[in-house]
Amino acid sequence: MTQTQTGVAPSPLLSFAEARRVVEEYAATLASTAPELLSLLDGVGLALAEELRADRDFPPFPRSTRDGYAVRAADVAGPRARLRCVAEIKAGASPAESAVTLDAGETAEIMTGAPVPAGADAVVMVEYTARHGDVVTVERAVRAGENVVAAASEARAGAVVVARGTRITHATVAVAAAVGRAEVAAHRRPRVAILATGDELVDINLPPGPSEIRNSNSYSLAAQVYAAGGEPMILPVAADRADELALLIGKGLTADLLLISGGVSMGKYDLVEPVLASLGARFLFTGVRIQPGKPVVFGDAALRGKPTPFFGLPGNPVSTMVTFQLFVVPVLDALAGARPQPLPFARAALKAPVVAKTGLTRFLPSRLGGTQEQPEVELVHWQGSGDLMALSQANCYIVVPPDREQLTAGEAVTVLLF
Repeated sequence: MTQTQTGVAPSPLLSFAEARRVVEEYAATLASTAPELLSLLDGVGLALAEELRADRDFPPFPRSTRDGYAVRAADVAGPRARLRCVAEIKAGASPAESAVTLDAGETAEIMTGAPVPAGADAVVMVEYTARHGDVVTVERAVRAGENVVAAASEARAGAVVVARGTRITHATVAVAAAVGRAEVAAHRRPRVAILATGDELVDINLPPGPSEIRNSNSYSLAAQVYAAGGEPMILPVAADRADELALLIGKGLTADLLLISGGVSMGKYDLVEPVLASLGARFLFTGVRIQPGKPVVFGDAALRGKPTPFFGLPGNPVSTMVTFQLFVVPVLDALAGARPQPLPFARAALKAPVVAKTGLTRFLPSRLGGTQEQPEVELVHWQGSGDLMALSQANCYIVVPPDREQLTAGEAVTVLLF
C-alpha cells in the first residue's frame, strides 16, 4: 500500500492500477457488518453470512434430461435396434412406479426429470425413436451416460453448494430453496452516508435559480449504493463553508462509509481535503491518473474510535459515477461481507476511431452493441464529465490506456460494463 499522509500536502498521482490496488488492500482489512437471519427473499442483494449445504444428494437419483426411452447403450449400438417397452416412468413417480429393472432388449418410456431405471445407462430422445405398440425402434445409437445426470453428480449430501460471502441473487435463491432453506443468515446492508457539496446545488424538488443546479449526484450515488448492496443515507447539501462542511462530514463519519461529491479539486472553494485534514483524516491517495475522476480522494478518519473509510469524489456527474464503480465498490463489498469481485471488463470491436491525449487512463461513455459473434462498441457523443444526459445513453466505458493517442476502427478494445 502506498505511504499515507495526515495532511493535504501534494502527493504523487497514482496510476489507475496502483489506486485500485490500494483500495483492494484496504478493503481486505475491513470487518463486515453483523449478520441477521432473514427470510429467503428478504436477503436478495445481500451477502451470505453462512455456507449453504446440500441436505441430500443432488440429484438423489440418476435423472433423465430428455423425454424419450431409457435404454442399455449396448442394446442400441447397431442400426435400428428394436426393443420392448415394459414401463412408463414420469417425473415425480413414486418409488413403486419407478421400481423398474431393464433386462437386455427392454426399454422404458421416460420423461424429463424422472429417475432412470436400474439396468439402463442412457436415454434416447423421443425424436430418434418410432413406436408401434410395445415395440420401440431406436434410429440412433447413444453412448453410456448420454442424457442422464448421475446421482450425486451435482452435489453430495453435506457439501457446500453456495459459499459464504456470495451475493444472494435469483440463482442463489433457487439453490437455497432446493436445499430447503426458507431463511438465511445474511450481512446487513452497510450504511453509506452521501454528502454533496456546493453553493450551486438545490434539492431535486426545488426550482433552481439562474446559477443553480439540482443535486443529482446524491441520488445517483444512492442508486449505485443500493444496487451494490448498501443502505444510502443522504445528508443535506453542504455549502462551501468549512464550518458547515465539518459538521456534515462529522455526521457522515458515523456511518459505515462516507461518500462526498464535489469540493476535491483545486479551486478556492474546494474545501473537502482541508476540512478532512482538520478532523485528523488519513489520506491514502489524493488523485489518480484517470479521466474522468482525476481528483478522487480516498482515506479514513476516526472521530469516535473506529476509523470510517471515506471517498471524496469529483462533483461532475460522470466523474462521480465512474469513480464509484472503479474504487468505492470494493470497499462496499468488504463492509457488506461479500467476496471481492473483479471489474467487469470485456472486449469488443471499435466502430469508429477514438483520439485521446496520453498520460491518463480514460473511461469514456460508450454504447456496446453488435451481435453475439461480433460485439461492437462506439463512443456516445458527450460534452465532458458534466454531461449527465450523454451518460444515460451509455451502457459501458471504452478504456483507453494511458500510452495510446488513438484507437483505430475495427481493433479490439477493452470496455468496462456498467
